Amino acid sequence: MAVESKAMDHIRKVLESFGNKYFTKSGALKRNTVIEDLDNYDKDLMTAILKDDLLHKTYTSKIADVEIFEVNKFVDMLKNKEYWPDSFTKYNNKIGLTAGGKYIDDSSDVVLDFPYKDCVLKAGMTKEDVEHSGDADEPFLNETLAKPEIDELLEPKVFVNATKYDKDGKRIANSITDEDNLIIKGNNLIALYSLAERYTGKVKLIYLDPPYNTNKDFDYNDRYTHATWLTFMKSRLEIAWKLLSDDGTIWISIDDNESHYLKVLADNVFGRQNFLNEIIWQRAYAPVNLKKTFSRSHDYIQVYAKNNSSDKELNRLPRTAEANSRYTNPDNDVRGPWKSSDLSVGPAVKENIYEIVTPSGRKVLPPNGRSWLYSKDRFKEMQADNRIWFGSDGSNVPSVKRFLSEVKGVVAQTLWTYEEVGHNQEAKQDIKKLFNGKAVFGTPKPERLLQRILTIGSDREDLVLDFFMGSATTQAVAMKMHRRFIGIEQMDYINTVSVPRLQKVIEGEQGGISKDVNWQGGGSFIYAELMEKNQGYLRDILNAKDMDEIMSVYSRMKQNNDIDFRVDLDKFEASLKAGELSSLEDRKKELIKLIDKNQLYYNYSDIDDANVRDLISDSDYKFNRSFYSSNEVGEE
Repeated sequence: MAVESKAMDHIRKVLESFGNKYFTKSGALKRNTVIEDLDNYDKDLMTAILKDDLLHKTYTSKIADVEIFEVNKFVDMLKNKEYWPDSFTKYNNKIGLTAGGKYIDDSSDVVLDFPYKDCVLKAGMTKEDVEHSGDADEPFLNETLAKPEIDELLEPKVFVNATKYDKDGKRIANSITDEDNLIIKGNNLIALYSLAERYTGKVKLIYLDPPYNTNKDFDYNDRYTHATWLTFMKSRLEIAWKLLSDDGTIWISIDDNESHYLKVLADNVFGRQNFLNEIIWQRAYAPVNLKKTFSRSHDYIQVYAKNNSSDKELNRLPRTAEANSRYTNPDNDVRGPWKSSDLSVGPAVKENIYEIVTPSGRKVLPPNGRSWLYSKDRFKEMQADNRIWFGSDGSNVPSVKRFLSEVKGVVAQTLWTYEEVGHNQEAKQDIKKLFNGKAVFGTPKPERLLQRILTIGSDREDLVLDFFMGSATTQAVAMKMHRRFIGIEQMDYINTVSVPRLQKVIEGEQGGISKDVNWQGGGSFIYAELMEKNQGYLRDILNAKDMDEIMSVYSRMKQNNDIDFRVDLDKFEASLKAGELSSLEDRKKELIKLIDKNQLYYNYSDIDDANVRDLISDSDYKFNRSFYSSNEVGEE
């Protein structure tokens, strides 16, 4: 079942208009002939290519209002034709060292190039997406070879089952406002692109707890190859960065299995200059004595700012009574308690090296290699304002008085202990208490950890996004701290764990940080699902119990034209007659390959088509119109 890119299908039709000029007698494409004519700017060939709407859109760009035909990009796609029968990525059969997109055979400049780095990976979160699908269910769509397929995959989708939850229970939602919190069920990459038009540049803080790629036995897929995991993350980080506001930050939890590679990837997507720091979080409080080498007790949180300017400042943590007790008032200053701070700094600044005479007559210079914090004139102003302390007898080395009333808070450090922000066992116990002692979710984060992150990176009413939602810790904490939130989750436990947890928060549950913030309940959110199309076929195939059932699904797929347009059905059906797919499992894998993966969900652009509109309730139709139109108003 050979497959070809949608672009290639158009190219063949264009080239066929030239008769046998670009094809052999057997029908094979004479790629070198095409490339040679393009190198010579053959007028007839280039005109024919540019008349095709899809090829025109895919292989042209505008520079200074002049339209340019990207010949090199077009030729690159032609040269990689040999890889199409298996995949949409030119790296499918060949992995190597490249420079500037060319293999080292063509260049002396060599870099290490991981496979699929110029691809988009759909990558669902469920294990079934991987275990039952073969390679075809996780297509790598190469940015050069399959741009039209990528555009279609990432188009905004239709939402269904829109429901509003609040203190009065739940009811149908037929609209949404900017004040509404939002929970989405569906593939997070596709959902993020559906959010783009409404929320680009509006998200103040993004927290992510992605799969750590550890090969552990979780409910979700955590067994990507290294290159696949990088592509999985890259696709999501790129759109997340667009959603982030200019003064926003993104926080990514990770362990040492992928942390160093994530740092390099995130530097590339976000800009290395926007890296703020790496936080060490002590996730466990006791050693695991069964370990042969080290018992790992910490994870990492990488923090990036959308714009890390020199005056970038994060919120400070609240001061504790213990921290405040260090401030005293030995000279009865009317401004209240204060604490002395070193007046010298390093390295030395020449103009700030001068002699200070203490009230007792002692002459003082800054220590070697250092200078005073202030210029001479500024120091005199500070001294006149009684902000310089020379000790009770007036002979000490001068220091600066820092008043408690002027201190904003405590600057966060990069080492967070479990005493401060909680640990994994605490998080698991909190979840179990919410669900009558049942361990409904294996890897939650403690609410105190998210409380600290949201305190540092956001303020009341700011918008917080978490698209690896899990058990909804981020959303629960955001609600209790009066932040707005968006959560995305593909796994079915969204309806058995995540949403029920948030309902309990609305009811006023007293676990986690509730007592610390005096949470009394309240709040609301809207739940909606990406409207499944071929995702339904996928589920039916996986649940089929026998051959009759699975072939009934195939008949429906074929009748409704929901089969991948690149598939040769005659060859597939011939393989069935030849008995090549004799087991139910083999037939499941092969049928999953036939599904058009770009049509797992319905596109919003098709919402008014009769065959789509009939499937959508009137309330969901209104909700979609409200969501995708800034002119619509909310329901309340």
